[in-house]
Amino acid sequence: MSNPASPPPVSRQEAMRALLAGIAADMQAYAGLAALLEEQFDAALRHQGPRLGDIAEKITGMVAEADARRIQRVALAQHLNGPNGTMAQAFALLKPAAREKMEADWLALEALVIECKRLSKRNADLLVEQHGIMQRVLHGEEHIYEPI
Repeated sequence: MSNPASPPPVSRQEAMRALLAGIAADMQAYAGLAALLEEQFDAALRHQGPRLGDIAEKITGMVAEADARRIQRVALAQHLNGPNGTMAQAFALLKPAAREKMEADWLALEALVIECKRLSKRNADLLVEQHGIMQRVLHGEEHIYEPI
């Protein structure tokens, strides 16, 4: 039984090209995601519900596409290096100059992913805090005048 996420059989050269193209696409996508997360933060600060919904849809789509590329990347690394193939093993197949560039791009992508996670957490924290404030405003606080 074949894995539905695995790419159709391709040559090693085509697999490497697809792997490198996926990393480049992810670098662009994560830069765009970071910009969307900044927009989301701004919309949350301004309590712009409809705008938040639009941005959330875009973020969801971008994350789904990035996850599909991740699945393809794993399959391509395995195609190049066997069932336990890793990105490091795939990069080792490149000539030194190309390997150094791809390793640098991989580290840059990792930094973008970490930044997007940070921005996402910041936004979630803001939205949770705003929700808590609205709940207190609408329903009052239970223990404001609790006797000592």
